[in-house]
Amino acid sequence: MTDPVPAETFSAQAFSAQAFSAQAWARNAEAYEAIRTMPFNAELAAGSLARARFIHYIVQDAHYLVGFSRALAMAAAKAPNPDRMVQFARAAETAIVVERSLHGGFFRDYGIDAATFADTPLSPPCDHYVSYLLATAYAEPYEVVLGALLPCFWIYAEIGRDIFSRARADNPYRAWIDTYAGEDFAQAVAEMIAATDEAAAGASPDVRARMHNAYAQATRLEYLFWDGAYREACWPV
Repeated sequence: MTDPVPAETFSAQAFSAQAFSAQAWARNAEAYEAIRTMPFNAELAAGSLARARFIHYIVQDAHYLVGFSRALAMAAAKAPNPDRMVQFARAAETAIVVERSLHGGFFRDYGIDAATFADTPLSPPCDHYVSYLLATAYAEPYEVVLGALLPCFWIYAEIGRDIFSRARADNPYRAWIDTYAGEDFAQAVAEMIAATDEAAAGASPDVRARMHNAYAQATRLEYLFWDGAYREACWPV
């Protein structure tokens, strides 16, 4: 079991009130609370989440991370300097590595082979989220792309830390909890927040407003993704 990450590592209170990150978190605090307390995460923390629901989630999350890594790669291509290029290129690689290690472990445990995964389509919420991120990464400027990517980092870290604080040691989903409550992920979140605040600091009022819209939309899609996993959402036709 990992050690918990201190709350101040990436909490909104750790950043200037004028920073984009602090403003975005405050504007979307109600949405975050809805995500934190939704049935999927409450049952995940209790260790009572149905296995079928978690399997649905982990398969869709593996699909999602492929799209997320593509969006990160496009952020790297649009980055204004080499340091940010390296940051996002590495983040894109890490997203795939996580999929192959964390998800791969669960796939082995649950008997999900490569063919089964490949034959499972993206669920409506997953498809919506991936399509939104890729469209934003293609069409929007660097600053707005970061606004859309930040919620996945930050909300997962906050949820991981929150669940860690109340999950029992023998929780069957402990590997997931430890990954997102751990120091390595917290460091990646802090770097993402710093890059987004840096981008926002030099943005025009119009671009900054679009960053806020992107952040809010991605936050809503985070909710839909977890809710879809809980409902085992699939295409009706």
